[in-house]
Amino acid sequence: RRHGLWFRLRKLLLWLLGVYIAIPFLVKLCPAIQAKLVFLNFVRVPYFIDLKRPQDQGLNHTCNYYLQPEEDVTIGVWHTVPAALWKNARGKEQLWFEEALGSSHPVILYLHGNAGTRGGDHRVELYKVLSSLGYHVVTFDYRGWGDSVGSPSERGMTYDALHVFDWIKARSGDNPVYIWGHSLGTGVATNLVRRLCERETPPDALILESPFTNIREEARSHPFSIYRYFPGFDWFFLDPITTSGIKFANDENVKYISCSLLILHAEDDPVVPFHLGKKLYNIAATSRSFRDYKVQFVPFHTDLGYRHKYIYRSPELPRILREFLGKSEHEHHH
Repeated sequence: RRHGLWFRLRKLLLWLLGVYIAIPFLVKLCPAIQAKLVFLNFVRVPYFIDLKRPQDQGLNHTCNYYLQPEEDVTIGVWHTVPAALWKNARGKEQLWFEEALGSSHPVILYLHGNAGTRGGDHRVELYKVLSSLGYHVVTFDYRGWGDSVGSPSERGMTYDALHVFDWIKARSGDNPVYIWGHSLGTGVATNLVRRLCERETPPDALILESPFTNIREEARSHPFSIYRYFPGFDWFFLDPITTSGIKFANDENVKYISCSLLILHAEDDPVVPFHLGKKLYNIAATSRSFRDYKVQFVPFHTDLGYRHKYIYRSPELPRILREFLGKSEHEHHH
């Protein structure tokens, strides 16, 4: 019997080894697999949420819109008004919400990370915090995420963000508009802001939460990359990402960005290592494009346990934003 068990165990181990060795070849032959792993747009957590009803997530002062950046693309958008407008927002239609963007409150365009939707728990909690601090929060699902229609790509995500930014600017009058990217959304954010700076319509500030330098370095340091010591790791795993046109080159983009920059990163982040956020800050801080602007890095100590997506819990966050954005609002008016 023991002999039979050993035989079965050996068979299982050989089978697992075979799969382990086959996966890199599969990824190399089919780069689309690697693109899917970067985007994780098929992961719809929490599953049973109706994105048309933000009030189900406790967002009673939020309107759901649909915008159309390109012919075959429709994206789902949530607009949460500042807490001060809560009472007025009850039972109002889309037009009221759009006009409210012109009220004298700053606007934050929030670009979420991979996996999940605009209704993800930690995202909703952040919208609530920002709303309580007096900001409009506009967020959306990129094409291929949530109930948004289209196929995901870096170019498409950036284009969707640009479309929403222009849509906000057309309605927000002179109010400051800030861009906030989290995780993979930091890649979309710097792509967007670089384009905005190049066309001379920069946002009033850029906030990057848990950012990386570029997608290759992030993939190499990601906790799930059990293959990072595999011979030819770059060739098997990183080159297919590049082949798919996915770069998210934050480290390149910051050299072309001219607006205030705030980076927030938890030291115990298990998804995007803290050292990548710090490295990005060092590149930005020494870049000539930022010489007239404020560049700030705020670390959150390991003991706080904020990890990859819980910085919104920090009791310090309101003060950090007030001090940082207060200064960029000051720059905005001068």
